[in-house]
Order: sequence, then structure tokens, then C-alpha cells
Amino acid sequence: MTTPMERLKNKITKEVLWLYILRLLRERPMYAYELKERIREAFNFEPATVSSYVVLYKLEKDGYVTAEWQESQTGKPSRKYYKLTPEGERLLEDGIAFLEDMVEKLKGA
Repeated sequence: MTTPMERLKNKITKEVLWLYILRLLRERPMYAYELKERIREAFNFEPATVSSYVVLYKLEKDGYVTAEWQESQTGKPSRKYYKLTPEGERLLEDGIAFLEDMVEKLKGA
């Protein structure tokens, strides 16, 4: 049985994975595995690999990110790099504003 705190952490990380992905793509274009690693480094949780790909596919389908294949200069396989769109930037800002508003309400401010 999970504790309320464990459930909260799960909801605010894995269930809104799109928010973390968009935030990292604001910095620069990245490929899926790189995003997964950066989430672990920057936000201290590790999403499932499949989840990352599913979320990226949905974000691309909905126009929040674009994707472009890039050839490697070192002989490694080509990688699909994701880039934030203006719509994705707006979604990120809306998501952050929503969370900030909820935190303020929880604090009683």
C-alpha cells in the first residue's frame, strides 16, 4: 500500500511527464533517451522509457513539439530530435501558472 505522499509524488511527476519534457526542450532540442536522462538529473525521478516515447509522440501529434531526424557525425545511428513549438511554449507556461496558482491556494495565500 502506498502512502499519500508517494501517491502525490507519482501524480506530480509521472502523470504530468509532458510538463518536464517541455521544460527541458525549452533549453534546446533533444532526443528521447537524452530527455529521459535529463529528467533524472534535473528533477530527480526516472520515467519509464516507454512513457517518455508515448508522451513525446502525443506532444508531436498535438503540435507542441516538432521532430527531425539528424544524422550522426560519428557513425552512430540517426537520432530523432524534438524541439519545442510556440504552442508547446504556451502550454508549458499555462501548466506552470496552474501549478503556481494551486500551490498559492494550498498555502492559503
